[in-house]
Amino acid sequence: MHDTHTDAGELAEYGYRQELKRTLSAWAVFAIGFATISPVVGVYAVVQLGFVFAGPAWIWAVVVAFLGQLLVALVYAELSSQFPVTGGVYQWVRRLGGPRLGWLVGWIYLASAVASLTTVAYLGAAWLHMLFGEGTLSSTTHVLLGVVFVAVALGINLLGVNPVKHFLNAGIIAEGVASIAVSVFLLLFVHNNGFGILFETLGAESASGGSALAGFLTALAVAGWAFLGFDATTQVAEETEQPRRNVPRALLRAYLFVALTVLLTGLAVTLALRNPEDAVSGALADPVFTAVTEGLGGWSEKPFILLVLIAFIACAISIQTYIGRAVFSFARDRQLPFSAKLATVGPRQIPYVSLIATAVLACLGLLLGLNGNAAATLIAFGSGGFYFIFLTVAVVALVARLTGRWNPAAGQLRLGRAGLAINVLAVVWLLFEAVNIAWPRVELAPAGGSWVQVWAVILVFSVLLVAGLVYILIAKPHTKLPAAAIPPPATPTSEKVKAS
Repeated sequence: MHDTHTDAGELAEYGYRQELKRTLSAWAVFAIGFATISPVVGVYAVVQLGFVFAGPAWIWAVVVAFLGQLLVALVYAELSSQFPVTGGVYQWVRRLGGPRLGWLVGWIYLASAVASLTTVAYLGAAWLHMLFGEGTLSSTTHVLLGVVFVAVALGINLLGVNPVKHFLNAGIIAEGVASIAVSVFLLLFVHNNGFGILFETLGAESASGGSALAGFLTALAVAGWAFLGFDATTQVAEETEQPRRNVPRALLRAYLFVALTVLLTGLAVTLALRNPEDAVSGALADPVFTAVTEGLGGWSEKPFILLVLIAFIACAISIQTYIGRAVFSFARDRQLPFSAKLATVGPRQIPYVSLIATAVLACLGLLLGLNGNAAATLIAFGSGGFYFIFLTVAVVALVARLTGRWNPAAGQLRLGRAGLAINVLAVVWLLFEAVNIAWPRVELAPAGGSWVQVWAVILVFSVLLVAGLVYILIAKPHTKLPAAAIPPPATPTSEKVKAS
């Protein structure tokens, strides 16, 4: 008989033994969520593209994405409160929607997560070059620096959980200075534009065939990138103390804190730019860096670059942390080739084989950067996969809620009657944004790019979907689940009430 009042006993009820060490406090889980969503990585990656497509009015695309993703974060918080198991979306969908759908979601989730690590490494490499290099950054050097980025993040992860916590704390401090402190200074002392500029496009619609609406939708597709990663907290549930309580709270706190920081930074930069027209035309490659260094003075260049670089490294570390756990959860259920190896937990009680494997895959993804500027393509690719996952999870949760397969009241975080309305609105938002992100746009492809790059999101995920379905038909991974990990058939909530 298991002691269900302990985390280990509760985990045993899901068919697993405690292999990972529970050393993460509520703060540490918040740090993982904060570093993964990362206001620095989020806003600095999308601000330049936002200006090009929507002008100063790009900030409203960020507001819309923030509100839409808040609905999703609330659904995820409810799920994580009830299923405190490493694996997050894979585990939830497998238990509520069936093992085949669970495998397919887990497969695409892993591909999207690796793509996000590739994207962060690619974007961070530019800041690494700004700190140590001179002159124009070539495509080859950009890719090599991205590999260095991934290698550093892997090395820190392989040291164990405690070193990761220290680096993430350093990342939070760097983010606080680079985003919050600098943004407040800009708002108070460097006000070159009035608030009216937030409702102007400054001719940005010309990049979208003269349509301001098309430009705004493109900016919204890019803005979705700024609000990814809050589910990283769910991947460390088995390493968290009191996960039913701490994981959902850390998820929501990290999301809200980062989202408000992104909005603050976006507002400060937009109002501080001396020549916002240059950001719209593309003549200004980095509006954030320009606004900060013009506002603070030339002396701030290197210190600011260093702070941003630390934030990017912390984000890469955090992404690699949760990808490793996601692969571990998948492999523990015998759902992948070489599962026995990938599920190996080393002496430092980390899934080190999974960490190494995903780092190698992320480096291979960097090869996309050899063909010119791949930032927009990588952002669209990473966002597209995650929004497909968000949508699937929200739909599965809604169907399970309506059919009685899932009773949200059983978790420690309860939204009550509002939960159903929030779930419905989350599905509507995600359906819209998933289509918006996947929509083939020439303007998001590298200059002179082929039709393959224009249709990259749809093509790549079609291939992933077909490959996943073929694997399910041939390998039948759903039949290889350990008997102890298979949940019993769900009893509709109405029948439970009658039985009691």
